[in-house]
Amino acid sequence: MKENQSLLRYNGVNYLIPFILITSCFALWGFANDITNPMVKAFSKIFRMSVTDGTLIQVAFYGGYFAMAFPAAIFIRRYSYKAGVLTGLGLYAIGAFLFYPAMLTGSYYPFLIAYFILTCGLSFLETSCNPYILAMGSESTSVRRLNLAQAFNPIGSLTGMWVAMKFIQAKLNPLETEARATLSDAEFEAVRDADLMVLITPYLFIGLVVLIMFLVIRFMRMPANGDDSHDVHFFKSLKRIFSLSRYREGVIAQFFYVGAQIMCWTFIIQYGTRVFMNEGMDEKSAEVLSQQYNIIAMAIFCCNRFIFTYLLRYINAGRLLAILATCGVALTAGVIFMDGRMGLYCLVGVSACMSIMFPTIYGIALEGLGDDAKFGAAGLIMAILGGSVLPPIQARIIDCGTIAGFPAVNLSFILPLICFVVIVFYGMRRIHN
Repeated sequence: MKENQSLLRYNGVNYLIPFILITSCFALWGFANDITNPMVKAFSKIFRMSVTDGTLIQVAFYGGYFAMAFPAAIFIRRYSYKAGVLTGLGLYAIGAFLFYPAMLTGSYYPFLIAYFILTCGLSFLETSCNPYILAMGSESTSVRRLNLAQAFNPIGSLTGMWVAMKFIQAKLNPLETEARATLSDAEFEAVRDADLMVLITPYLFIGLVVLIMFLVIRFMRMPANGDDSHDVHFFKSLKRIFSLSRYREGVIAQFFYVGAQIMCWTFIIQYGTRVFMNEGMDEKSAEVLSQQYNIIAMAIFCCNRFIFTYLLRYINAGRLLAILATCGVALTAGVIFMDGRMGLYCLVGVSACMSIMFPTIYGIALEGLGDDAKFGAAGLIMAILGGSVLPPIQARIIDCGTIAGFPAVNLSFILPLICFVVIVFYGMRRIHN
């Protein structure tokens, strides 16, 4: 407890309450991220689309992160971290509430607009909250402090996965994909509308939660760390930060890390469904069981984040990052070449390796940036574009069915393997500098 207090007290200022409030935002965007991954499969079924079309959700979702990151940084530089957090929460709530009119249209594309607006809010939140946490204390403990805050992100993710499984996937019409294709237009519309009502309910509920959090933070006195200078020198700041190899390579590593994370957590549903259907299970039961494995993976991710955050006290951040990424390479190879449940177990194990990669890359890349951290944070949030670019490529591979007699869903995990190789090199280069 004494160690945690030292992380949150600096120059006589106690940051405990602000830290708790901002850390709660980490859980909120974790919920949004991981209730969304299973929706690729759900929307594909509801609208009778291919996996590739379903991944447009990920394009809209992570495209919002990309589009809003630098505008968010300029806004934060001009105003404050608190203003950035409030803007993010406001857009998050609006995007969630837009699911209701999207449902009324009975069309797929309005949902993509709602996802895009929601994630513009998440982009504001992540651009604001990550450097805000880094600023709440000494720079010497900043990476550990960020890892501690990020440890609560998978709690929100677990909640999102559980809600997706219990309140969406389990309640959708049990008609399998092939059976839906045989429905008449009237029958299809009735099933579709009922499924969409099930799907939007959790989003409307989280919109209310986010709105309450907006009001709490709005009326709470928050520290003004790093808000003294409001001058915006956008291109000069970019030139400074991208001249640093630590930062420049960190953006590249973050792009590939987020791509690997989203691919592993999105397509575990497709991977597991194939495994369990090969064992004789029906499609709906196979999907639900696959989501249970996804929740197990997230629970392992969550526990390991606390464990490895503690180990960062004793192990160099770059060294630990390289070790975990190497393990990720080995396990992803198992996903590709081990068929059946052994491959699925390897895919679950990958989450243990990913547990601290995002905040560790983030903390290493921003170290020593000072006031430029606002724009540095934006560049790292833009790197979340990896979650938009890489999953559709993997989906196209999966849609092939088989490649040279090899299951395409297995072979598709060559993409996460390549991502982990990139992270290995970044970690190794950061061991001594």
